[in-house]
Amino acid sequence: MTDNADLAALVRTIPDYPKPGILFRDVSTLLLDGPGFRAAIDRLAATIDPGVDLIAGIEARGFIVASALSYALTKGKVMLRKTGKLPGATVGIDYALEYGTDRIELHKGAVRSGQRVLVVDDLIATGGTALAGIALLRSEGAVVDEARFLVDLPDLGGAAKLRAAGVNPVSLMAFEGE
Repeated sequence: MTDNADLAALVRTIPDYPKPGILFRDVSTLLLDGPGFRAAIDRLAATIDPGVDLIAGIEARGFIVASALSYALTKGKVMLRKTGKLPGATVGIDYALEYGTDRIELHKGAVRSGQRVLVVDDLIATGGTALAGIALLRSEGAVVDEARFLVDLPDLGGAAKLRAAGVNPVSLMAFEGE
């Protein structure tokens, strides 16, 4: 894989957002650049095993990346959504946040036992949401051993947590510091 410095230059850094001391890595500026976004999707798609059956996007920016990958690879896409957003029968999992808890859900029956599902989000930070998505998919019988992200924040340890859970995370770019 290339160093992707061209793509990293398209990611805006916003200091002190959402709170003082945080460097927010904003991928919306990458999404605004058509050729840059296309290059990011093409490069991510090139890392994905063709044996993957479904692409699972995490709400909300993960939907954008997952949808583009789903299209490029002609794979189905499953949505991992916040609670109460999906119509019909759902299954879900609660997970811990820095302060409190949250929940993600998917449609009951959206994945079949034994299907290989790739988890996708825009960014991996602490890994909490990605790990919850992996646990939810696995609880439905999916095989989840790969995840893809545009950006990794390695200082926050999320990618290491995914590896410890038996999932290989691949990111196009990494930014040191929060």
